[in-house]
Amino acid sequence: MSTVAGPQTATMAKARPFLKWAGGKGQLLAHLQPFFPASYRRYIEPFLGGGAVFFHLQPREALLGDRNELLIEVFQVVQRQLDELVAALDRHQPHAADGAYYYRLRAADPGLMSPVERAARFIFLNKTCYNGLYRVNSKGQFNVPMGRYKNPGIFDPEELHKAGDALTDIDLAVSDFRDVIMRARKDDFVYLDPPYHPITKTSNFTSYTQNAFGEQEQRALAQLFRGLDTKGCQVMLSNSWTPFVRDLYEGYSLIEVKANRAINSNSEKRGKISELVVLNYDPQVDG
Repeated sequence: MSTVAGPQTATMAKARPFLKWAGGKGQLLAHLQPFFPASYRRYIEPFLGGGAVFFHLQPREALLGDRNELLIEVFQVVQRQLDELVAALDRHQPHAADGAYYYRLRAADPGLMSPVERAARFIFLNKTCYNGLYRVNSKGQFNVPMGRYKNPGIFDPEELHKAGDALTDIDLAVSDFRDVIMRARKDDFVYLDPPYHPITKTSNFTSYTQNAFGEQEQRALAQLFRGLDTKGCQVMLSNSWTPFVRDLYEGYSLIEVKANRAINSNSEKRGKISELVVLNYDPQVDG
């Protein structure tokens, strides 16, 4: 098997996510690290989000997908037009604490902007909105209110350049998770981080794009997980620690990890929450 463990080059600086992402895996990386496979051919992630796991692993070969077209475009601009993006972000930075500027930019039509302008708008709104939450209305319009920050920094040029280096030659796709998963081949490592199944009836945060991710999609993903297993892929999945999800992945390794979550509007309900990690392999004996 051709292995892809480790960074793209021995001297490449470790990149970090350049976006805040509600439900992102940055705070869980230390807990997930023991469960990553020791070696694999290619890394595949169909629910990219902020890309915390990708940047942590920094594989040489990867396929990163998401059905959020604007999100993938941001990654493509970081990959291909970084200097222009930095210049655009420099123009936004002085207005990072300006509420009127935030709502004016949020209301602007991204369809009338260049890819660089759209990417800069996306990053600005992401870094100044409430909790890094990405939510759109039925018309596909971003509608998250501004967060309460005194002087938010919307970007770090050095960190963006590290991210751009990590994304060199990486395959980025605007695609439904089904289509990305169908491109997986034997010995690929597939990490699945879908919108979580709600733990209560009022905790559903699946308005990530205009299309909801409900029980039907969760069941379809579980079937694809089993298909990847049959194909000879190594598969890791993150989801909520609920009976519904655990039943979907019966027969695989089910691991409970604790995550700090601060999205709930009720501060008393924030804190450590059990999350599920599903594996179809034993990381201790992989390779």
